[in-house]
Amino acid sequence: MASQTVESFAENGRRVPAEWEPQACVWLAWPHNRDTWPGRFDPIPGFYANWTRVVAESTPVRMLVDTTTVDSCLGAFGGAPPQNVDLFGIATNDCWVRDFGPTFVRDKDASLIGVDWRYNAWGGKYPPWDQDDEAGRKICQAANVAYERDELCLEGGALEVDGLGRMLTTGCLLTPSRNPNISKEQIARKMYHRLGITEIVWIENGGMEGDDTDGHIDQLARFIDPSNVVVASCDDASDPNHKRLADVARQLEIWASTTEPRVNIHRLPIPPKRMIDGQRVPESYCNFLRLGPDRMLVPTFHAATDNHALAMLRELSGADVTGLDCTDMIWGLGALHCASRDMP
Repeated sequence: MASQTVESFAENGRRVPAEWEPQACVWLAWPHNRDTWPGRFDPIPGFYANWTRVVAESTPVRMLVDTTTVDSCLGAFGGAPPQNVDLFGIATNDCWVRDFGPTFVRDKDASLIGVDWRYNAWGGKYPPWDQDDEAGRKICQAANVAYERDELCLEGGALEVDGLGRMLTTGCLLTPSRNPNISKEQIARKMYHRLGITEIVWIENGGMEGDDTDGHIDQLARFIDPSNVVVASCDDASDPNHKRLADVARQLEIWASTTEPRVNIHRLPIPPKRMIDGQRVPESYCNFLRLGPDRMLVPTFHAATDNHALAMLRELSGADVTGLDCTDMIWGLGALHCASRDMP
């Protein structure tokens, strides 16, 4: 692990708001790629319909659909979108809008900018991805926000920010299948100029067992506020995730004692190992969706650890914390944060 501070630049006035700040809406993309949940797609539209209604209780939802998916979407909603839900005709290859959607930034004049990164489906793992790579631009156009394109290849789930210029990430940004021949220093400069990031914590970790992202941070560690970070942990010493996640926690604890403001690290146990069709699914409570200052939706997995995770996140955040059953969704190897894109 290395903490990298960008000290040679003057303040540029940009800032990525934290997810506990007020939100204008949450973007979702209607699920339609059956290969994402092989042999187990049938429950997914119903899950999305329920999830959308839950989000829309407090936060407007903007749903990406196209001519091939709109009938499925409307059918799951009983013929019409619920109140506080709007449909946008934007085609996608898949539903992981956190990863292919734009990163929203406040400029020095407080205006909103959408930074659209190059996207290649986690290093070329799942072609095609052409529509997903185009979706960031179309979201910015639909939202009427300024648009910037950057050819750095990254996914939104690889970035975790505190709203004050600090960012957690992992070596997934440095994989040759995404960004060959690029250095941490070059990435840091882009993070500063595009997002106003002034301190980057690079976590050395290949991800949880079953994860296909090369170690997205939103499965491993999340800011609750500028002074508190939760990190996934595993209490079972026989589980391959035990050592991997302990290493992540130790790296963060070293950094937390040196950064300002100081940060408290809280270990958040993951569920026991679970297999679907012979493959482990990467279940983590860190993949929660924060809906501004007052609400948090947390994935649950019918596990003995569910209630402890909900109580811990409720106590740390002070938010209204609701569990959402993701035992079917996780077969797609992602959960609530992976499949949503909050907009300040």
